[in-house]
Amino acid sequence: MTVQDTAGPGTAGPGGGGPAAAPAPDGTAPDAEKPAAEEAEERDQPQAAWAARRDLVDHSPRTMKVGSHAGFGGSLVAGDQHGVSGGRVTGDVVMGSKTVHHWTFPGLSTAASAAGEIPRATLDRLATTFVTSEDTFDELVGRLRRDRILVLSGARFTGRRTAALMLLHRLGAAPVVALDRETAPGSLADRFTARDEPANGTDADAAARGYVLCDLETRRGNALRETHLLGAADRLAERNAYAVITVGPTAVLEDDVSAAEWRPPANEDVLAAHLRVRAGDATAGHLMGTPAVKEFLAHAHQLREVAAFAQLLGRYAVGEATEQEVAAFSLASLENQVREWFEEDETVVHLRDKAFLIALAAFDDGPYALTAELSDLLHGFLQQTQNRSQVAEIPVFGTHIGKRLQLARARLSEGEEHTEWGPVTQTKAAFHDERASLVLLREVWTGHPSARPALIQWLRRLADDGRPLVRTRAASTVAVLARTDLPSAMALVIEPWAMSNRFRHRLVAVNSLTLAHHIGTPNVPRILDTWSGAEDRRLRWVAVRAYALIGPERPAQALGALRAAARELYKPSGDPDDFDEVMARELAEAVELLLLSPAASEVLADLRTHLDDDRAVHDLVLGGFVSACGRTEGDERYGVPLVLDWYARAATDETRDADGIAHLWREALGDPYRTRHALDTLRGWVLIADRSTPVEWALAALLPRLVTTPTEHQRLSHLLRTMPGEDGDPPPQVAARLLGTLPPR
Repeated sequence: MTVQDTAGPGTAGPGGGGPAAAPAPDGTAPDAEKPAAEEAEERDQPQAAWAARRDLVDHSPRTMKVGSHAGFGGSLVAGDQHGVSGGRVTGDVVMGSKTVHHWTFPGLSTAASAAGEIPRATLDRLATTFVTSEDTFDELVGRLRRDRILVLSGARFTGRRTAALMLLHRLGAAPVVALDRETAPGSLADRFTARDEPANGTDADAAARGYVLCDLETRRGNALRETHLLGAADRLAERNAYAVITVGPTAVLEDDVSAAEWRPPANEDVLAAHLRVRAGDATAGHLMGTPAVKEFLAHAHQLREVAAFAQLLGRYAVGEATEQEVAAFSLASLENQVREWFEEDETVVHLRDKAFLIALAAFDDGPYALTAELSDLLHGFLQQTQNRSQVAEIPVFGTHIGKRLQLARARLSEGEEHTEWGPVTQTKAAFHDERASLVLLREVWTGHPSARPALIQWLRRLADDGRPLVRTRAASTVAVLARTDLPSAMALVIEPWAMSNRFRHRLVAVNSLTLAHHIGTPNVPRILDTWSGAEDRRLRWVAVRAYALIGPERPAQALGALRAAARELYKPSGDPDDFDEVMARELAEAVELLLLSPAASEVLADLRTHLDDDRAVHDLVLGGFVSACGRTEGDERYGVPLVLDWYARAATDETRDADGIAHLWREALGDPYRTRHALDTLRGWVLIADRSTPVEWALAALLPRLVTTPTEHQRLSHLLRTMPGEDGDPPPQVAARLLGTLPPR
């Protein structure tokens, strides 16, 4: 059940106090102005632990989510898979302490705008490592020879400039002159005149001259037109020259301009070509098969990074570079790209684009429309940080999706997104390199502290959002920040959420700590141990919820803390209204989740051992057990009951779990406070058995073990003899068959 509240942006400070929240950029009223009745209603409606866990599993980012909640035994995060590739990302990327090598790549910023002749040696060197599809390239060469001028369209860092130079090189053009990229489209013809040489169009033996104009600047009102190209072609023909112009995918071209699309070669082919030139065929073949090279090629690197990696491998082959440097290169190149994004001024990477990059890091592989919507919210907060006197402005239209994704080195894809109504198809945006989100969040949090106030405001707004996906991604983002800088993340974000009167905020704190723990953040169990004994019941609530999620890693400690919390509830206070029903329910739900976790066998054995310690523990164990028995596979109404399926497997394998499940069932049916709930759950199992033969068989194996006394026989036989069908239908036929499985009275 999801909390149905409409929350504002404000959140109390680290101590739960602080000044009243200011209105948000969109005019939303601060949280402090909400009516007391509504606030009280929110405090009374926490989301059920099972549903909250389902949301956490469904909506966690791909770098943190490898488990499933669909059936018994599914884990939130399996084994040692912390982040990406078994801990590598969170160890190297988030903390960054292991990444000690920094590389410089050519062309990190904007293309050079200076004009000048390109040395022949440079062209010859590029030709030795140039890789392309020969058929496609020959077609482009033929088109350039025929038309004299060619417009080559491609994304940045895809090798389009090298391709332009190689087209001219293939034609034998010499010299090749680079023109200023600020050349206006209307003045192209004027630039194709060599002032220091006479026209050579009549000299058949003279070498053709070449021109390359990279990243021609176009804009609305100054588009590249066919008339510009025709005039330039005439001038080029007069001078026996050829020209290639490169443009980006979003360049403003008239419809009559036919640009040739440049598709970059595969990184593997480019790397192999460079290595053959640098180290020879044999060494290149060996290097291409090494784990470090395979790891590098598994990520979406740009061609400039491939060329730089080949240079490093060449040095490694002759003993001038270490294996550690080779292994660190891929991550170092990604870190350099992220620094480039945020170090550029707004003329190169606009503040709105930087906000989108941050939002994409938080919502990586999430719906594009949602990411864009919330990036604009962050943009407003960042604008206020830069200039509080300025009214936050967010352009409604004019955003080009392709340009945004190209900058972010990201892609669009169609995929299913989980909702409370079932899966729906969404257009998703994701970084090509899944490590990018972790690197980017770390860089923003630690490398640009001035962005923290806006980022914190944004995260607080996300925690108030009505969509589970948004709240979960707020938690996963804070988990990365905590992995990077735990003290700051705790003081500025997690503790204010944990001290909030709203269950929604506290649940985001729970998820933040849980995900932080699963990506290797130290000291999270210590925080929970401290909070579980705190005087503030809000902190105790957070601790209990988090124990239920990380408890499978340390079940004995988690169950011990839950028992201690249960005993505190039963301490007499003299006030009958002082009993915390909410906390009692939370404790039982925590036991439920632990029973349905990968540590189920250990949890079951512990619960059976401590069942009769005292009344508080007895209620805790049976409450959690009966709740767990109500869960079905996939949360389907007639899905296989998870605990019954567990029993069937345990009975087949003859493990102690079968005895433990039967024992707790008998105790629950015989407990005056649990009998009704237990019988209702068992009645539900019978109705499922009426539709499923495997469930009937499992129940037929369990029921005889629940009868050890005449009272137990009477209770179960009465249930099976008198239970009605659904919606007033006759009793299910399976009830009579199951009645026959009970031992004689």
